[in-house]
Amino acid sequence: MAIVDARILILCKTYPSPSGKYAETTCVAGMDESGKLVRLFPVPFRLVAKDQQFKKWQWIRAKVEKAKRDHRPESLTIKVDTIEGGDIVPTGKDWGERRRLLSPIEVYSHFDAIEAARQVRSLSLALLKPSRIIGLEIEAVSDPEWTDEELAKLVQKQKQGGLFDDDDKPSIRTLRKLPFDFYYRYECHEGNVAKVFRHKLVDWEVGALYWKCYLARGADWERYFREQLEKKIPSKDLTLLVGNQHRFQDQWLIISLIYPPHQMQAELF
Repeated sequence: MAIVDARILILCKTYPSPSGKYAETTCVAGMDESGKLVRLFPVPFRLVAKDQQFKKWQWIRAKVEKAKRDHRPESLTIKVDTIEGGDIVPTGKDWGERRRLLSPIEVYSHFDAIEAARQVRSLSLALLKPSRIIGLEIEAVSDPEWTDEELAKLVQKQKQGGLFDDDDKPSIRTLRKLPFDFYYRYECHEGNVAKVFRHKLVDWEVGALYWKCYLARGADWERYFREQLEKKIPSKDLTLLVGNQHRFQDQWLIISLIYPPHQMQAELF
């Protein structure tokens, strides 16, 4: 693929995670104007960390080309110095415009269908609407502070491409490491048969929600955190944006939550 100009709607920014030698540290994903899901890499940490750079549901323009070292079909290399921020798509009445923009993308009702599509045609990003969210699992990490090794992993790949300034490492230190991992357990149905899945939540907004609850409620943070992720968000028209990992493509993560209000049923007269 040659270098082309692209207009992309941002749908996902993930919280940095340096675990594992080959794990991707951050993911920025969205959709192009044709309705195709795309993954953007490498995106410098400073563009992910600072909300003023670009936000979820914001259009950006940039030059992109097919990633050479990442053969997943959705993966694009973005030319960072060409990024221009555009309009943020408003929620509007009943999320009308956002729903319209997302409408060309296939929405799966069963995770097994996503995994089958990965095996057949290398699908690596997908929208999934499970039957229900069973619950949230919270697991403490072994070390709640960044180590020097983890800091190095966070910037290594992108620094090799000359995309990081000397100030980036301190900015990562400013971003606190999440002391917990969060997992959704959810159910999908095929006919009358229900199957349960468990996938890690790495959405930037989930990490931000944890810190908001912790700073506001202290030791009582979990009750308010669960209220959002087990009750309020699943009560809406929740869709999961899932993506797999580059080196371990059978391993999937929930990289973004999309949760408009349920559409009102038209009254019959």
